Amino acid sequence: MKISIYNDWDHVPKAEAEGEAEVILAWDGEYRKGDIIEFSGITPGEFYVVKVDATIDPALVLIKEETVLFTVPFYEKKTSYNPLSFFGNRHIVTIRKAEEYEIKAYRNLALNPFDQHEVSGVYPHASANVETRGEAVFAARNAIDGCKATLSHGEWPYESWGINRQDDAEITLDFGRKVDIDKIVLYTRADFPHDNWWIQGTFTFSDGSSETIKMDKKVQEPHIFNITRKGIESLKLGNLIKADDPSPFPALTQIEVYGTESE
Repeated sequence: MKISIYNDWDHVPKAEAEGEAEVILAWDGEYRKGDIIEFSGITPGEFYVVKVDATIDPALVLIKEETVLFTVPFYEKKTSYNPLSFFGNRHIVTIRKAEEYEIKAYRNLALNPFDQHEVSGVYPHASANVETRGEAVFAARNAIDGCKATLSHGEWPYESWGINRQDDAEITLDFGRKVDIDKIVLYTRADFPHDNWWIQGTFTFSDGSSETIKMDKKVQEPHIFNITRKGIESLKLGNLIKADDPSPFPALTQIEVYGTESE
């Protein structure tokens, strides 16, 4: 495997490192707009642990491509990340093959701080039919980045999935393979009185089944749903009904889906 840092306009490497089961790239220099972090030599269909920056938690992901490109975020695109992310003149980026015990463990199967808005081939992946004004702080990927600060909205650590007042808003979580789940946890944004909240929603699963859930006004506490499904590859949260409140702004801070890999 190999990690390379280069700018999209000239592809001249700023830093590179190679390895077999693990690659650790520590380098001195500054990221510039247009910089790409390239992970290559990947075996498609295997699990990896990727840490794209010292400030971002490692992500256990299934990768279905031989090469993954991560565009270093700048300006508005960076507002959903820690301000120290990709900042300064000393950095570390790592990738390694996941251990079998990590893959088979009971865990939050939705978690992926490495998720990108446009990129496919890396799972889990979050997408939605609407994101408020197309802004990074309201992108679907924010709902699986592991950050659960609910008491405000906007820049990190208050990034969320925002629905732009759209009544038919839906968020989709694609696992990229079959998984067995037994619990779904939702952290809804609670920047009251700016925010509204949902009183009902429906999970639709890739096996064709669905489950309607009831919610109430939460501040920092999660909504916990004991829902069991086996062999699903994705789920969608939609049919969201707002509370009778003047605010038009309900939002989702985080979704967690607990379970294991399907046998």
